[in-house]
Amino acid sequence: RWVQHSFALLSAPRRVMDVMTATAVQEKSMTIFTIDSENHTAAHGSASEITDKGSEPFTSEEELAQLAADWPGSRLVAIWNRIPGSTPVKRFTNRAVATARIWRAVESLALGEYRGDVAPARRQAARKPTRKQHPHTGRKNTKQAQVLALLKRSGGVTLQHLMRETGWQAHSVRGFISGALGKKLRLNIESFKNSRGERAYRIG
Repeated sequence: RWVQHSFALLSAPRRVMDVMTATAVQEKSMTIFTIDSENHTAAHGSASEITDKGSEPFTSEEELAQLAADWPGSRLVAIWNRIPGSTPVKRFTNRAVATARIWRAVESLALGEYRGDVAPARRQAARKPTRKQHPHTGRKNTKQAQVLALLKRSGGVTLQHLMRETGWQAHSVRGFISGALGKKLRLNIESFKNSRGERAYRIG
């Protein structure tokens, strides 16, 4: 009997270790989002990739809502307006709407599927269907229109130039080109290095 009981005791910790290992693997693969002091959002594959230690991290809409509980409404507006391709707003109906839309936008950018201009369902349903859909290339004077104009140049435009014109960080520019222009508008964006070895883009 004593030998049988000793084997039973040894098996329990082994199962606990297996659960802990599986949990660690799952946490390691989770995307971590951050918002810095200038209201830029970024996505990271792991905590070790976060270089700005003053930024505020979150991994879910619930965690974002907890952070936003202490922020003024003006900061939520500023964060939204800095998301690449988002339709600028002056205010949100309430804090819950703001955090929900910000979460959907940053999550979709991390997946390469831009959805920053997603509006509430009732507003989408109110739109009248058109007989023929045409590719939307952005309204005049919007950042999307500015980026498109630069990409149409024969020599293209460098990443640094796009960052200066838009005020976005490098990861935001790349996410906008891949998501909003590549996947949403189905534009063929060519990435190349110019004669000075700088990363550049143009519409192919």
